Amino acid sequence: MTSDEEYAPPKYAQIVSAIRRKIADGTYPPGSLLPSETQLVREFGVSRPTVVRALQVLQLRGTIDREHGKGSYVKAARPVPEEEASRPGRAVLDRPEADEDGTTVAVGPHPAPAGVAQLLGVVDKTPVMMRRLLFSDADRATELVTVWCPLELADGTDLGRQEPLSVGIRQHLRAVKGLKLEHVAERLSARTPSAEEARLLGLRKSAPVLGVVASVFNGGGRPVLIVDIVLPGDLHELEDAYSL
Repeated sequence: MTSDEEYAPPKYAQIVSAIRRKIADGTYPPGSLLPSETQLVREFGVSRPTVVRALQVLQLRGTIDREHGKGSYVKAARPVPEEEASRPGRAVLDRPEADEDGTTVAVGPHPAPAGVAQLLGVVDKTPVMMRRLLFSDADRATELVTVWCPLELADGTDLGRQEPLSVGIRQHLRAVKGLKLEHVAERLSARTPSAEEARLLGLRKSAPVLGVVASVFNGGGRPVLIVDIVLPGDLHELEDAYSL
């Protein structure tokens, strides 16, 4: 029989849940300052990257504000505006890889798979830049991210380097190439992993995963990036809020 511990949420998700409970019960009222990263590391007995990841999730969900050098504050209770809702593709574009507990799996030119080629509007197997990273907490792999982009866009950037980026991809492309990313179209699917995805994520081949494929467009409406995210189904839930 499989133990319950095998399916326990990753530590960053447990921290997110614990902080949200304390906000809900008034322990951390709106406008209050959360404990520092160092205090949270001691409280939960985890690494600093795990705490940072939890705080980033809370920020993306619109639960807290983070101010460099000051700390994290609980936001006033209100519906999360649509533009601030947590979106997987947006999270990948905006988070610094170096702040996450990630490992570079593969980086470099690669023939575009049929689905990626179609979304980018190029011929099947056209060489494009592939950047694949595996993110983990202290216990297990939590997310596999692959970013695909045309070679001419990657040229002169750090997208082809092995080292994790110290800023988000969106900020990096804006600074280096003057490229402004305008909007994202995401497609979500529930499926079983490929053999490689199962191996990298440490999953059974029959285990469910959430697959998110995000097409990222520039101001001219051209797709310039494809972000492919694979999330173990037993670790993740996607949350959104929008106006009617």
